[in-house]
Amino acid sequence: MVEISAQAVKALRERTGAGMMECKKALGDAGGDVDRAIELLRERGLAKGAKRAGRATSEGVIALALGDTAAGIVELGCETDFVAKTDDFQRLASQLAAAALAHAEAKTPEALLAQAGLRESVQAASGKLGENVVLKRTARLAVPGAAGGTGGYVHAGGRLGVIVALETAASGDGLERLAKDVAMHVAAHDPSPVSIDREGVPKALLEKETELLRRQAAQEGKPPNVTERIVEGRLKKFYAEVCLLEQAFVKNPDQSVAQLLEEAGKKLGQPVRVTGFVRFKLGETATE
Repeated sequence: MVEISAQAVKALRERTGAGMMECKKALGDAGGDVDRAIELLRERGLAKGAKRAGRATSEGVIALALGDTAAGIVELGCETDFVAKTDDFQRLASQLAAAALAHAEAKTPEALLAQAGLRESVQAASGKLGENVVLKRTARLAVPGAAGGTGGYVHAGGRLGVIVALETAASGDGLERLAKDVAMHVAAHDPSPVSIDREGVPKALLEKETELLRRQAAQEGKPPNVTERIVEGRLKKFYAEVCLLEQAFVKNPDQSVAQLLEEAGKKLGQPVRVTGFVRFKLGETATE
């Protein structure tokens, strides 16, 4: 039997992050061959991850990465808040967010893991941390034109995150602050915006709200000839609640987000337009 030194075990542990006993066993099984021992640890890490694949991942973190004209955001799930706060888990989340920014063609978690070559990193993290680790969601925003900027905001220790894209010829600290303010607004406003403006409100949501308002007017005994005018008026309030540009800015409720952008554009010397935003809340479903 090949004698395994404590120094060799320590070196393998530093390279792989696996436990001391696991490293010693892998080196023994590999006959002292370090490369083979690493392969064995990876294999065993994958096996552990597979066994945990069915376990609930209600905890985790939202991480984001910002570029000059694009931004990436991911939700990385795990089983406990303790693991979510570890340095290893946080680093992996940041690495995945950077990959989401770098790989514009990756539209799903599966595609991102494959194209960025990070599938084994996630599986190995599951083995090392002792919990099911899952990349749940990924998204990327890019400014449509060549000029603009991005911003982001992470709230509540990574339980909520937002990225935004702004199109403008302006640049500098003022634009960065504005982008962060808009991202903070999207994170904090209740209700959360569902679109940038009225044109972006999903048709199904608008139809549902309109029918609800018609029923309300009918129950109030309003005559049919005024019902539509009442519905039209109440829809304006609905739009003000769900359209980003029409919402009252969280830092100054006397000012709408559209007015904030207009004021900022004057200060920056160039008009500023929101072209997109993504809001991830930990554990939410696609329908929430």
